[in-house]
Amino acid sequence: MYSLIAAAFNVQTGVMLLVGVAAFATILTLAMPLLEGDKLGARMKAAATEREALRQRHREQMQIEKSRLRQTPKGFMKEIVEKFGRGRMLENDAVKDKLRQAGFRGQGPIYTFIFFRFVMPPILFFVVLGYLYLVNSFHLSTMARIAVSAGGAFFGFYMPNLFVQNVIARRQESIKKAFPDALDLLLICVESGMSVEAAFSKVAAEIGSQSVELAEELTVTTAELSYLQERRKAYENLASRTGLPGVKAVVMSLTQAERYGTPLGTALRVMAQENRDMRMSEAEKKAAALPPKLTVPMISFFLPVLFFVILGPAAIRVFHLG
Repeated sequence: MYSLIAAAFNVQTGVMLLVGVAAFATILTLAMPLLEGDKLGARMKAAATEREALRQRHREQMQIEKSRLRQTPKGFMKEIVEKFGRGRMLENDAVKDKLRQAGFRGQGPIYTFIFFRFVMPPILFFVVLGYLYLVNSFHLSTMARIAVSAGGAFFGFYMPNLFVQNVIARRQESIKKAFPDALDLLLICVESGMSVEAAFSKVAAEIGSQSVELAEELTVTTAELSYLQERRKAYENLASRTGLPGVKAVVMSLTQAERYGTPLGTALRVMAQENRDMRMSEAEKKAAALPPKLTVPMISFFLPVLFFVILGPAAIRVFHLG
C-alpha cells in the first residue's frame, strides 16, 4: 500500500501523466473540427426544412380559407331568394362590396347573406315571443310582448350585417399588421429587377406566414394583373377589396407611377415607412388608452385588498385588546 502511494506521488509518474494529458488534448484539438462537421450546412438545412414546413402549413391554411371563395349557391337558398327577392337585392353593389371585403366571393355568399336576412327576422320573432309566453313574461302585457318580439325581429334583420362587419374588421386588422412588411418585400423584388406581376406573386407566397388574408388578396391581384387590360383597374380592385386607407394610398402611388413613369421603388419605400408609422401610432394610441381603462378595475379590486392588508392586523389587534 505504501509503495503504491509513493509510486503515485513520484516525479517521474507525474511527468508521464502530464505528458499523456497533453498528448490527449492535442489529439482532441486536432480531431474536433473533423468531428463537428459542417454546422453551417446543418443549420441552413434545418432552416430550409423548417421554412418549407411553415410554408406547407400556411398553404394548407390558405386552402382552407379559399375553400369558401367562389362558392356555388345552395339549391333551397337560391330558390327562396329568387322567389322573394326578385333579383333586386342580388344586384346590390354595397352588399357585394361588403362581402368582398370580408373575403366572400362569388354568387354563393350573396345568396346565403340574403337568405339569412329573410330567415332571421321571423325566427327571432317567434323565439322571443315563445320565451316571453312560455319561460318568463317579465310581467309584460300582450302588446309589450309583441313589441319586444318585433324588436328581436328587427335585430335579426341586421344580424348578417353584424357578422359580416366582424369578419371585415378581423380581416382588415390582419392585413394592416402585415402590409408594411409586404411593401418592404415588394420594394426588394421591384428593385431587384422583377416585374410587377412577378413581384406580387413572390410577395403573396412569402407573406402568407404573417397574414393569410393579405396573401390571398395579393394572389387575386396577381391574377388580375395578368388578364386585365389596365393595371390601374387591378390596383383599384385591391383597394376596394381591403378598404384600408394605407392600401388606398399605395394603390394611388402605384397608379401614378404607372401613368407618369415615376420610379416605383421610391414610392414603395415612402409608403412602407408611412404604413409602419401608422401602425406604430395606433399601437401608441392603444397604450395611451390603457391607464384610464385600468382605473376602474384597480379601484374595484386592488384598493379593497390593499386596505384589508393594511388595516386588517390593526383591526385584529384592537379586537383582541377590546
